[in-house]
This record gives sequence, C-alpha cells and structure tokens, in this order.
Amino acid sequence: MTGERRPTRHVVVMGVSGAGKTTVARGISELTGLRFAEADEFHSEANVARMRSGVPLDDAARWPWLRDLADWMAARHAEGVSTVLACSALKRTYRDLLRQGPPDVEFVHLDGSAELIRDRMARRADHYMPASLLDSQRAILEHLDPDESGVVLEVAQSPEDLVAAAVTRLGLPTGTPAGLR
Repeated sequence: MTGERRPTRHVVVMGVSGAGKTTVARGISELTGLRFAEADEFHSEANVARMRSGVPLDDAARWPWLRDLADWMAARHAEGVSTVLACSALKRTYRDLLRQGPPDVEFVHLDGSAELIRDRMARRADHYMPASLLDSQRAILEHLDPDESGVVLEVAQSPEDLVAAAVTRLGLPTGTPAGLR
C-alpha cells in the first residue's frame, strides 16, 4: 500500500423542509453506496424543541450544528468514505461552512413551489418541523451561486426520478465501489 487516500465524494441534498431531502439522499445512498446521514439527527435538543414549538432557528443556533456536520463529513473523508447528507443548507454561508469539512462538497438543491411543499409537510407524520415554518425557510433560502458545485432539481418529479437525475448529473458511479463506501 502506498498510503494513497481513496478518492471520496461528498454530496449535500439541500432545500427547505418538506422538499424530499431525506428520501432523495437515502435513494442516492442506496444506488451509489455513499454513507447516508440525516442532518436533523445532529440538532441539539434545544434546537428541536425550538422548531417543534414553531420558532425558526437563528444563525447562532445553526452554527454549532453546521460545524458538527462539516466535521462528520471531514471524518468520513479521512476514512476514505464518501457521504450523502440530507441538510437544508439554505444560505451560502451555511454551505461555505459545510465546505470547510471535506475538500469538495457538491449540492443537490431540491426546489419547487411552496404549495406543493406545504402539502407534503401537512401529510408528514412524526416530524418536529411544522408547516408554519416553511415561509421562514423560503425567506432565507439562497439558491446555488454559479461558482457552487451542484445541480437544481424540481421536486414535482418522483423520488426515483430525482435520485436518478442527481446521480446522473453529478456523475456518481452506481454500486459500492471501494472508494465510494
């Protein structure tokens, strides 16, 4: 062994709550072998309680959470493991912080109409994020800038089509090759 690190890929499936981030990120993981993580599971109890009560998070509440996510991706990169993360990543500054983890992060922005997403949120069971916070998320959403690596997909497509489009457009290999575990 020459000590060379296996190449890794790190993908963040982003968008407002209810856009389908978890479903699409899990699908990408299943198709490609990238290690999946749900950013919601990294939130502190205080953050969850705040959102559950209908109060949007401010940046001060988000920074430690985003640092933990960047650290998680960086640790997987150090292990030679590729990742796919379901995370809102609504602002450019949040995505910049995530990019401080592994050397390269690509984004899949799931975007769509507020009506469609609100309807999906209303039908979800057992999720702490109420549909009432959708407007606050949409208000701070900053779309990917041209210099940010990633793709934008319309959420009206089926989850299967979104997964296939993300994998194809990012050029992710399917299966579980050694470098993409």
